[in-house]
Amino acid sequence: MKIQQTSRKKFNKDGHLETQKSNYNIGKKTYRCDVCEKSFSRSGHLKRHMLTHTKEKPHQCHVCEKRFIQSGHLKRHMLTHTKEKPHQCHICKKRFALGSHLKRHMMTHTNEKPYRCDVCEKRFGEGSHLKIHMLTHTNEKPYRCELCEKSFVQGGNLKTHMLTHANTREKPHLWLVCKKGFAKGGGLKRHMLTHTKEKPHLCLICKKRFAQAGDLKRHMLLHTNEKPHRCKVCEKNFARGGHLKSHMLTHTGQKPYRCDVCAKSFARRGVLKRHMLIHTVKE
Repeated sequence: MKIQQTSRKKFNKDGHLETQKSNYNIGKKTYRCDVCEKSFSRSGHLKRHMLTHTKEKPHQCHVCEKRFIQSGHLKRHMLTHTKEKPHQCHICKKRFALGSHLKRHMMTHTNEKPYRCDVCEKRFGEGSHLKIHMLTHTNEKPYRCELCEKSFVQGGNLKTHMLTHANTREKPHLWLVCKKGFAKGGGLKRHMLTHTKEKPHLCLICKKRFAQAGDLKRHMLLHTNEKPHRCKVCEKNFARGGHLKSHMLTHTGQKPYRCDVCAKSFARRGVLKRHMLIHTVKE
């Protein structure tokens, strides 16, 4: 792909290329992408942008072999392996891996919301939250299900919807005891603990044991009162990701759980289970 530059090179009387930029060219976006016609002020920015079209990811993590488009993304990813958190909040002493995470955290202390919706004037602490909010005005639904082509405002809503197609997915990992199948081997291993009753993960505070490490992590939030999962629409915080997913349905109005008997739909699986009792009583 060819990089286009609209500015002309300038030479002095000795025939040497002048490196000093004129005031006219400073800040101008002279490098244009031939694919989407987006313009950039520097050639390096254009080169990085081109990787979004070619899908090339030249920077690889030597620990987990995950690949990234930019070296900066790889550096931030490496912090997930080293567990290093060099950025500390001077108010509550909480630490963060990235400076940008600390900046967002500081807004919880200052209640600053610099991003304002031009339509309804609602304010948000993060630009990404404003972008998601704007979809409620444009009715745009960029996340589409590849199975039924239904569209959603947020990626999390699409993930929740995909549960309705769970029975159609291939599940090659089969447990011979109960004949239950799983899409991934890790799911099978976790399921096996329900048969062995093994609980290898211990809470050091209350000595309660858990079958899965994820269950222990969620349990620890009860001791720390931490609520790391935040709604990007109303900024309400939740201790568990599952609680956040259920909460998101209050914004979208989606009801992914449908009764096979009367076709009535519900926002939560638990509500559907209680509803099914109505049909069993009638029977």
